[in-house]
Amino acid sequence: MAGSVVTLHEVLEEHLGLSIECLDRIYLNGYVPNLQVGGQVVTFLTRHLGKPIPSPAVFEQIGTRFRRQVAAFAKAGQIPVVRFGKDDRKVDVMRPYQQRLAATGTAGVAAIGVAQEFAPVWTGYPRESRSDVPQFTFAKVNRRVTCFYFYVWDTDFGPGFIKICSYFPYPVKVWVNGHEWAKQQARSAGITFTELSNGFATCTDPQALQAICDQLGSRQIQAFADRWLNTVPTPLTEVDEAGGYWWEFSMRQIEASHTLVFDAPRHARSFVEALISDNLDLGRPDTIEVIFGRQVRSGPTRSTPGVFKTKVVTRGVDVTVNAFYKHSRIKQYLKDGRALRIETVINSPTDLRIGRRLHNLEELHDTARAINHRLLEAERVGQGCVLASPAFERVARPTLQEGRRAPALRFGDPRAMALAGALAITVHTVTGFTNRSLRPLVAGLLGVPYSMNQASYDLRRLRLKGLIRRLPNSNTYVLTPDGLRIAIFYTKIYQRVLVPLTAADRPPAPPPLRQALKIIDTAVTDYITAARIPLAA
Repeated sequence: MAGSVVTLHEVLEEHLGLSIECLDRIYLNGYVPNLQVGGQVVTFLTRHLGKPIPSPAVFEQIGTRFRRQVAAFAKAGQIPVVRFGKDDRKVDVMRPYQQRLAATGTAGVAAIGVAQEFAPVWTGYPRESRSDVPQFTFAKVNRRVTCFYFYVWDTDFGPGFIKICSYFPYPVKVWVNGHEWAKQQARSAGITFTELSNGFATCTDPQALQAICDQLGSRQIQAFADRWLNTVPTPLTEVDEAGGYWWEFSMRQIEASHTLVFDAPRHARSFVEALISDNLDLGRPDTIEVIFGRQVRSGPTRSTPGVFKTKVVTRGVDVTVNAFYKHSRIKQYLKDGRALRIETVINSPTDLRIGRRLHNLEELHDTARAINHRLLEAERVGQGCVLASPAFERVARPTLQEGRRAPALRFGDPRAMALAGALAITVHTVTGFTNRSLRPLVAGLLGVPYSMNQASYDLRRLRLKGLIRRLPNSNTYVLTPDGLRIAIFYTKIYQRVLVPLTAADRPPAPPPLRQALKIIDTAVTDYITAARIPLAA
């Protein structure tokens, strides 16, 4: 590996060229609120459109008119129409069209994509009636229908698209990219920057750039959707809009990113690989609790749904680590060989008890940014567990605190090590820990029963050592900064240094290490023999 591995502390303090937080990919669902139940469909067909019979044949009439309008729109504007293949990656197919339009500096529709896709649509079924007038009942089903993708180049957002389904109730999708919006605004403000493939590599005014990124919210995205829905053909008309039948938007997928760009790219790959290998337990429920700021419940009843896991994805020489919480996830990877990218991907805002409607975007973005910060802080603590000698001595030896004797937590003592291991887990809970919640963790690591009295004794010495503090009016404890460092230090040194070293003279230790230790042992034995030092009885 080129260069030496740097720690997260060094990156944040010394080797960071640029740190930018920004909304990344934004994917919205568009729906007509008063066309969501069967009775509303009947009202639309009869009262709004004036049809004597609420027949599903009207759906086909509107869809046919829309498809003809799209064809006429494409012909009038000389806009390419592309039919997507089954395995096509749509963004790759359409990128050249958007780039050609962007080169002209003119906003417009770059190309129209056509695909057959499944979508939730209304279908009418005949029902029995005593009169001669046919009657229908309506149900929502998933059907394969024609969808039109309007890939646009927007003055404010750069590339984006609007997808419109051609069948009732005409669901819509909107996609934009927050980094592209920030690039457009930075250019307008005269801020010079160089690009990553999706982000920023360098910038002459990072504070101004971050201020721009912070401005992006629901108002700008709503304006984008309104602008293009009033530009491209739509199955709903101005009369429908005036009658209250128009699209509103909810958040389908929101990505909030934090990009840390190295000032020396030669450090990037070795650092990111070391960071990823050091945090393969991110998906553990107790870790996910602190990162996502939500409690994970276990047990036969009221357990939190979802599989909490870490998934490592390797593409070529690049590695991405994903940690999952319900429908959402947080991921880390090396960006363009020179930056650490952290992304929180929210696929369901209700996972975080936030509404889906677009006006909740600002709250969701703040929450996602906090998740990114907590991940970085958890990793920073994990890598920054070096202890000063006085701090170690205070913990590892008996001391007098508050006029009372505080027993030692001796490094290597099985109970002290099990306690440290339990705290290293419990530190990641947002609700703290109690005597009751600590006991099974310590017992599991210790391999023997661990009583309530033993836990009370240990909690007392932890508190006197300044490693934990009790929350007011409760029996719940949280770790102090010193406690955090001690728990990580004890656990890391024991698991990653002492245990491997004590087994270094036998498999699976590598042969060169075993051979080196054998040579040292032989040399020491020969020296003792020559000095005629008797062996201990």
